[in-house]
Amino acid sequence: MTESLAGTDAAEDMAEFPSPRSGACPFAPPPGLLALHDTGKDVVRARTWDGSTPWVAVTHDALRKLLADPRLSADIGAPGYPHTTEAMKAHADQMQPSINNTDGAEHTRWRRMLTSSFTRHRMEKLRPAIQRITDDLIDGVLAGPRPTDLNAALSLPLPSLMICELLGVPYGDHEFFQEHAGVTNARFTSARESAATTQALRQYIARLIEAKMDDPAEDVLSDLGARVKEGALTLEEAAPLGHILLVAGHDTSANMITLGTALLLENPDQLAALRANCDDPAYVANAVEELLRYLTIPHLLARRAVVEDIEIDGETIRAGEGVIASLPAANWDPAAFPEPAKLDLARAAAHHLAFSWGPHQCIGQQLARIELHVVFSTLLRRMPTLQLACDVSELKFKEDSQAYGIYELPVTW
Repeated sequence: MTESLAGTDAAEDMAEFPSPRSGACPFAPPPGLLALHDTGKDVVRARTWDGSTPWVAVTHDALRKLLADPRLSADIGAPGYPHTTEAMKAHADQMQPSINNTDGAEHTRWRRMLTSSFTRHRMEKLRPAIQRITDDLIDGVLAGPRPTDLNAALSLPLPSLMICELLGVPYGDHEFFQEHAGVTNARFTSARESAATTQALRQYIARLIEAKMDDPAEDVLSDLGARVKEGALTLEEAAPLGHILLVAGHDTSANMITLGTALLLENPDQLAALRANCDDPAYVANAVEELLRYLTIPHLLARRAVVEDIEIDGETIRAGEGVIASLPAANWDPAAFPEPAKLDLARAAAHHLAFSWGPHQCIGQQLARIELHVVFSTLLRRMPTLQLACDVSELKFKEDSQAYGIYELPVTW
């Protein structure tokens, strides 16, 4: 199991993970996390919420090596796995195998079931629909009151509408699944609340899949229903896949739109550069990569259990210990991104790890990129005088969530 150093001198000096963000720069990773770069080490031990002391990988090079290494497991029930929350730890031994917690051939089996639904070509075919929805939502913003909450008016509806269209989920149910996604991602949700929300979402997805088995359409849940009918999946296996896609498919993109807009509004030189080039697809695409690097929405991922001893940076990480591959630390590693605190939309940042790395990197990343390309270019073109309607210090940032973001973004124009 992950070693505990409580009560030792080493424990007193040990970093905490996660450590608090700075109110002076809430867009940046926690100062305590970034300070780990100063140790000159690829991996260091840190104390987590339950007193355990897993290894935290903090360099870009180390993360790429570790997340691609088969000696590390995504199985949350494996000895030493560094659980994100109390609720996750409480239910670790009851978690059904699925795409997010399996390894090797079993993980490949799950991933192949979804690969054809998330190809770059299929995602590009959605671009006109994403553009239409974005324009419609901005029409509503422009016709509405000032100030308005951009998170509620644009950031959350856009990816929710798109993931509903892709999966075959009725958008009319968005309040239900958005509320449950918030519970799923909350760091301090009780084990009982987590179990209840998981059950509610999976029962909901299962009902939709069953309906599509009799009346299929061109969507992911229909594809899963077809696999259930042919015996490749059980309904109990298909529902968690739909659950994972629904939650991840709207929540992370919504946070990225809100947080990215606020960051741009706080960096007027970069905002002006993006606005001046918002009709240049190559510039916009590059700018999105830099925003993804800078903000790294899944700020508490990725986590693994060590199943076989591994050496890195002169350290031996033993089987039964845990590793937190800190995506924000890697994306602010000065060896990979010189002057990482500088937002530079012209930076070559496509090697960032905001979508993780290795076998478990985000399957929906191409959809997320296209949504961000469209929304940032359209928003800046159509709302040239967009500005924050409050001071950044008044914004409530999501340090209490596994997906970083801002709860509300009051803007005017």
